[in-house]
Amino acid sequence: MVLLHLGFINGVSQCPLVTPLVQRRSHKASRHLRFIAQSIPSRTQRIMEGISVSDEVGGAGGAYSYNALKRLDKLWSDICSAQTVVQEPQQIVSSVRGIFDADDKAVDTFDVLVCGGTLGIFIATALSSKGLRVGIVERNILKGREQEWNISRKELFELVEAGVLVEEDIEEATAMKFNPVLQLAEGDILSSRLIIDAMGNFSPVVKQIRCGRKPDGVCLVVGSCARGFKDNSTSDVIYSSSSVKKVGTSEAQYFWEAFPAGSGPMDRTTYMFTYVNPQPGSPKLEELLEEYWDLMPHYQGVSLENLEILRVIYGIFPTYRDSPLPAAFNRVLQFGDASGIQSPVSFGGFGSLTRHLQRLVTGIYEAINEDFLDSYNLSLLNPYMPNLSASWLFQRAMSARQQSNVSPDFITELLCVNFQSMQRLGDPVLRPFLQDVVQFVPLAKTLGLVMLTKPQLLPSIFKQVGIPVLLDWSGHFFMLGYYTFLSTFADPVIRPLLSSFPSKMNYEWKRRLEAWKYGAGLDYKR
Repeated sequence: MVLLHLGFINGVSQCPLVTPLVQRRSHKASRHLRFIAQSIPSRTQRIMEGISVSDEVGGAGGAYSYNALKRLDKLWSDICSAQTVVQEPQQIVSSVRGIFDADDKAVDTFDVLVCGGTLGIFIATALSSKGLRVGIVERNILKGREQEWNISRKELFELVEAGVLVEEDIEEATAMKFNPVLQLAEGDILSSRLIIDAMGNFSPVVKQIRCGRKPDGVCLVVGSCARGFKDNSTSDVIYSSSSVKKVGTSEAQYFWEAFPAGSGPMDRTTYMFTYVNPQPGSPKLEELLEEYWDLMPHYQGVSLENLEILRVIYGIFPTYRDSPLPAAFNRVLQFGDASGIQSPVSFGGFGSLTRHLQRLVTGIYEAINEDFLDSYNLSLLNPYMPNLSASWLFQRAMSARQQSNVSPDFITELLCVNFQSMQRLGDPVLRPFLQDVVQFVPLAKTLGLVMLTKPQLLPSIFKQVGIPVLLDWSGHFFMLGYYTFLSTFADPVIRPLLSSFPSKMNYEWKRRLEAWKYGAGLDYKR
């Protein structure tokens, strides 16, 4: 397995003490002093190098050293500078055989192999609880890490329903032990009936399937978990109080999320994020972190000097309009972020994982039992979902466009009127949206109220997102209504007949009914 190593050294403002000295020196000395000034570590570098990274585990959210930040910024620079293809992907999957040849001496045989254990551990545990023989392939030591997810109790209890946790585990942290641990040497072969690709946004298999294509949109995230917040009883899901800002040679609209951390009563996690189109001049993560250190204290009403930075958090979350990703190979299925099933607005991979876990575990179990492991039947587990595709309009509307002729305050104003409209319409509209569930009726009500209360925003919306995007979104919005109709009225007629169908037809129709239900957001229950 080839693993992607995810880097950018930001220029540092000249030290005020150096400037007058440079003016008095010779040209040679001036160059030397300028070099010294530019070598002074940035504030981000100083903060990050002062934090212990002995428990860094890698993966999204698991790496937080300064060197890892530079590697990720280098990867981001490569994505931005590419035209349409980032780089020619390596052929990770060349052929998939139903059984291994006799001379392929496998050291062990599994029903399922999960590649990527950070969040893959959830589906591995759930499938194991159903009696399947499951293995995990992970480049690092499989262990927990210090990280908080802003997630509802409802989403956590879906882990209980899937058999991953018991109810008592929700109330306290649980250490999980897995034995035996199989140590592999180079050239060893693991045999499995199904490979689950849980290697995240930068999975080498996904790069191969997408032919190295550039993402359609990216969410850049920076933040920290820090100690010293006296007012630590509230949280924000999405907050913005500023207009579009200039960052380097590009523009960005900043959004915030904040919530108490579980590591202590004065510990708090704060994120600053922005949506961008990957293009030359897009802001780098280190540039955003420099902005974050200036803006976060004002946002939270606290001085940076009074905080102890426990961890620095950063990441790039690419999204593609043609998501979720259908299976491209027999016996290989993308899961979690690798499948693209996360929201392009909230980039909430963990939330979408818990929401879809029970559905996927049931479907995978049936596919293995019935040997429906070809790409067609596996693709039924990652079907088209119109509510996910409809979310693309929201990300485009909240992305600052370069050389745009809309007001710098447009995005903040649009966000404000949307949330005011949802609040007026009540919890049945607001709560699903806050938990990443887009439904036809609440969305139609919100859009209708926005148009009635702020019709003057419509021309700016057309300028911001563009006519082609609006036309494309209209098709997904229609399909959202169609899936809602099918799940509400056709599902109750078809479901009682499933037991009389042949096994393959039964499997296909179960997946179809799930696609209608989840694609319309009707799996959501308050």
